[in-house]
Amino acid sequence: MSLSLRDQLLKAGLVNQKQVSQANKAEKKQKRLEHKGQVEVDDSQQRLAKEAMAEKAKRDQELNRQQQEKAEQKARAAQIKQLIEATRLPKLNTEDYYNFVDDKKVKRIAVNALMRSKLSNGALAIVAHGGGYEVIPREAAVKIQERDPNRILLLNTHVEEADEDDPYAAYKIPDDLMW
Repeated sequence: MSLSLRDQLLKAGLVNQKQVSQANKAEKKQKRLEHKGQVEVDDSQQRLAKEAMAEKAKRDQELNRQQQEKAEQKARAAQIKQLIEATRLPKLNTEDYYNFVDDKKVKRIAVNALMRSKLSNGALAIVAHGGGYEVIPREAAVKIQERDPNRILLLNTHVEEADEDDPYAAYKIPDDLMW
């Protein structure tokens, strides 16, 4: 069995029996006074330890929240990438281009007449993907817009068929002009 520090000091001859008994007496007196409430208990160390634990718990909670947010953002990016790659239309090599704005710059993408009309009436959308641009259906674009609205570069409002009693039905609106 190991000896207490007092016993070890006594055995080594560094303190004598009188000093040991005085230390024991002082310790017992201090405990008795603390128990009676005459002397305030020095709990500053315990208070500091509790504050440090609370601060550490708060810091850990913040780090945990940040890690969870990064994981969710990464999952959203993976979902967007999967949606785009699964639904994108094949790239065309035509001389007919559709112009759109990306970051205050006019960009263009090769399209055919059917794609142009669907882009104009909102059935197709243009998204930024992998440093380039892809044309995807409206349904996929709406799902992507829920996750990250900045990825959608062009999504016109969906145009329904005109009413039969529309007074302006006879007037053609040239919304597919080439410029």
